[in-house]
Amino acid sequence: MTITVSVPTDDERDLLRHGLAAAVPGDGGTGDGGPGDGAGAAPDVDIVVWDGTGTAPDGAERIELFVGRYNAPPPAREALAELPVLRVVQLVSAGVEPWLPVVPDGVALCNGRGVHGSSTAELAVAGLLSLLRELPAQLDAQRDRRWERREARGLAGRRVLVLGAGDIGRRIGGVAELLDAEVTYVARTAREGVHALAELPDLLPRQQVVVVALPLTAETERLVDAAFLAALPDGAVLVNISRGRHVDTDALVAELRAERLSAFLDVTDPEPLPAGHPLWDAPGLLLTPHLGGGTSGWEQRAYRLVAEQVRRLADGGVESLVNRVAGDY
Repeated sequence: MTITVSVPTDDERDLLRHGLAAAVPGDGGTGDGGPGDGAGAAPDVDIVVWDGTGTAPDGAERIELFVGRYNAPPPAREALAELPVLRVVQLVSAGVEPWLPVVPDGVALCNGRGVHGSSTAELAVAGLLSLLRELPAQLDAQRDRRWERREARGLAGRRVLVLGAGDIGRRIGGVAELLDAEVTYVARTAREGVHALAELPDLLPRQQVVVVALPLTAETERLVDAAFLAALPDGAVLVNISRGRHVDTDALVAELRAERLSAFLDVTDPEPLPAGHPLWDAPGLLLTPHLGGGTSGWEQRAYRLVAEQVRRLADGGVESLVNRVAGDY
């Protein structure tokens, strides 16, 4: 049986072909333990290049697995609804919120969990350490040719609250623990070793660092509001590596201008950030333009995952897929 898969570009077609050929019987998969580390003969796959916009190409009526464009809006709901045998929409991003309204009923939605975990976590840790060790001030001193030593903060002994206990949050917390921080995990659902969001009022006053690595849902939008920020102790650091809409931007600007908190933001609300926005000049802020997953090699990781999903779909159907998004995710 042939499975028809659509990918957005010619380059991604080549990446999928390579991913499908990478794991053959006896080699144990890609061998790196990352996304798509599975085994099995490559299924019979027909690849259609289409991103869901414009006129559907020949073969679109056979598409069973549709791969969404990375870092781009989803196509119109009607475009996907007109695919008569569509079974899966596969994303190569961790976030799925723009896609929730456009995926037809009965079609599985899967995200790219694991593709960007390491790169996003390393940026969060890099931004946090840059603030704690005052690297922006050291760069200013370098530009001025001043040999200026100062005692800065470190992670050792610092209390770090990670909002989100998924792939990215666990990686960030793991590095913080390696550097002798005291890490607390909070997520929407309490479980062993993880606190519930409802416990935040009791937890926040003790935290010296808060890292936001949650999915954006109705429950988590504007979670980091004025009351949340006011509950943090003086000198605390906020890191947002997830979505800008988790944070009340006006409330954060007020805290930064008061020089009570500092922050590293890889995401903002609004985004892109307008040139005249007050965040640009806010003291104590380190800002990057949504770079979290953007390291070299991510495309290969993504299409190892896509190839594995195609194998799973061929061998075990939709129920065998990984990274399935359920409900509000």
